[in-house]
Amino acid sequence: QVRLVQSGGGLVQPGGSLRLSCAASGTISSIYAMDWYRQAPGKHRELVATITNSTNYADSVKDRFTISRDNAKNTAYLQMNSLETDDTAVYYCHADVRSTRPYARRGYWGQGTQVTVFS
Repeated sequence: QVRLVQSGGGLVQPGGSLRLSCAASGTISSIYAMDWYRQAPGKHRELVATITNSTNYADSVKDRFTISRDNAKNTAYLQMNSLETDDTAVYYCHADVRSTRPYARRGYWGQGTQVTVFS
């Protein structure tokens, strides 16, 4: 089985920075893509950033957030700068993984972490 464990997050004032991490472990053969989503209270979960061989960002976070990946550690990061109150949400990592046992490809989710930007 595959597990995603998130760390980071917390409280920050507007203009501040936070870094989220997402470590994948288990019977991993390949990780095709890693993503960060977020869900604010009363809103749908939205895609924030994706990394494969390239990166893509939601317009709302472009030029402020940076997604990166350490393939040797099966870990993705989300560096969040110039945070705004609208960035307040629970952030979830997601990975498209091929596992070896069972031999299958599917998506996995992290446990979620709260990011609160308050003034």
